[in-house]
Amino acid sequence: MTESQRPYQADPLIEPFLDDLWSRKGLSDNTLQAYRSDLCHFDKFVQKQHRQLLDVGQELIRDYLSARFEQGFAKTSSARLISSLRAFYKHLVAKKLIDVDPVVMIKQPKLARKLPDSLSEADVDRLLSEPNIDDPIECRDRAMLELLYASGLRVSELVGLTMDQMSLRQGLVRIVGKGSKERLVPLGEMAVSEIEQYLASARFDLLKGKSSDVVFPSKRGTMMTRQTFWHRIKLYALRAGIAVHLSPHTLRHAFATHLLNHGADLRVVQLLLGHSDLSTTQIYTHVAKARLAQLHQQHHPRG
Repeated sequence: MTESQRPYQADPLIEPFLDDLWSRKGLSDNTLQAYRSDLCHFDKFVQKQHRQLLDVGQELIRDYLSARFEQGFAKTSSARLISSLRAFYKHLVAKKLIDVDPVVMIKQPKLARKLPDSLSEADVDRLLSEPNIDDPIECRDRAMLELLYASGLRVSELVGLTMDQMSLRQGLVRIVGKGSKERLVPLGEMAVSEIEQYLASARFDLLKGKSSDVVFPSKRGTMMTRQTFWHRIKLYALRAGIAVHLSPHTLRHAFATHLLNHGADLRVVQLLLGHSDLSTTQIYTHVAKARLAQLHQQHHPRG
């Protein structure tokens, strides 16, 4: 068997690093898988150079980044890779497995700031009005859409929501987000009304006698996947004739942008979204300013 035919075996340092990352930061499975993928791809490159991850210098990392550039990888992909390598080698230094961090002098590529796609308030109204509440599945979806827009939850937080996290009487939902950080988010009257209507009949129809603590089960009575709900959003957008490019976080973005458009304090929006860093929330101020500039241009006599 030639070297190229041998099955790949990941460096044994990778999994302990991921375990440490999970225990310290409580990262999601998706985030950990992204770290794993980045490190394994780099590890394969290193092994082809007959080296090991402990025996890596700046030059080899730069060679790998150059190879990726020639292969047409996006800057965003390389930026994430550098972040993964930086965390990994910082871990190795902390564990005293290496003396010098080879990533410390590697600079992140400059990325253009991409404003998140957002819906207008009229678009949101059309989207949220589209599901037919006489159908149990669409009644569930309407309650989910209302809750998503009212609270700014991540889709993963929404589909994983359990009955004990929600208090309709108090109008609050308790979320354990990224890094196991807990936050309380208000639901709003419209969302509470739609959820109450859904719980009164549609949820029972979906569960078909099964026992579940998931607020919004699938038609099989189990927890819905993020992908399934994403397809449901696209279906309603198509039916409502909404041409804006949608992402799984579109309603989360609309939640933040519309709050700021109506004068909400940036730090309040930060708390509601569950952002640990205010700079992450600040991108929405650019969306809000862009929308205000557009309105001024359209309606001011000298715009």
